[in-house]
Amino acid sequence: MDQPMDIIEALLAQNVKQSTLSAADKAQLDTQGFLHIPAALNQAQVDAINRRQQELLAEEGDQAGKEVHQEAGTDRLSDLINKGDVFHVVLRNPKVLAAIATVLRWDMKLSSLNARAAQPGKGLQHLHADWGRLEVPGDYQVCNSIWLLDDFTPENGATRAVPGTHRSTALPGDEMRDPQQPHPREQLLLGKAGDVFVFNSHTWHGGTLNRTDKPRRALHAYFCRRHHEQQLDQTRYLRPETRAALSAAELTLLGIAD
Repeated sequence: MDQPMDIIEALLAQNVKQSTLSAADKAQLDTQGFLHIPAALNQAQVDAINRRQQELLAEEGDQAGKEVHQEAGTDRLSDLINKGDVFHVVLRNPKVLAAIATVLRWDMKLSSLNARAAQPGKGLQHLHADWGRLEVPGDYQVCNSIWLLDDFTPENGATRAVPGTHRSTALPGDEMRDPQQPHPREQLLLGKAGDVFVFNSHTWHGGTLNRTDKPRRALHAYFCRRHHEQQLDQTRYLRPETRAALSAAELTLLGIAD
């Protein structure tokens, strides 16, 4: 990088503006806590990402996902920014970035880019919020985006979310005896492969049980405010070949320019 960029400059360089999201989209993020963005990836991109993930799972074996997290009943991969140009699309979609910027008040960096595939008969998670208890309502610290690599259906372990819970300081355990059980107001995030759901990570959410005979695959591009530690330290892990493949704006979105 010749000159460091601030995050507003970086977002503008990625064609992200205040007008990128409609008023209706912004209202849904504010009231519901999540936004469905159809067809963020085309079929060729979905296929390329799935092929690369299969290669990585074969190469990494029982070490897969260890940079961040492993989870019984799922195939996990981590540090994906460094593991193929096909994954850099998460830094390049203006509408997805605009939705995340709306939640985080235009103060954002990638915390981690991971993959999660719920295996048949597995994948059920407790309802949870990614930040824990929010001290000040509306002062959001984290925002996630789920990039669907298979259709999300009621049968295959689609993510569930409880609308509006991001606006509270409560956690699932405050009102549920067992947060693994269904919540009366939960909604399944259903969509087609290539779609993205951006969700305020303070919204109660969790994976559901995959009742099919195939894995249910997705990428999770997780963002935080710029003053927080990342789930995966992008500066420490950044490979020279990755740096060369990314623009100054994209490196700023990784927090590299700080």
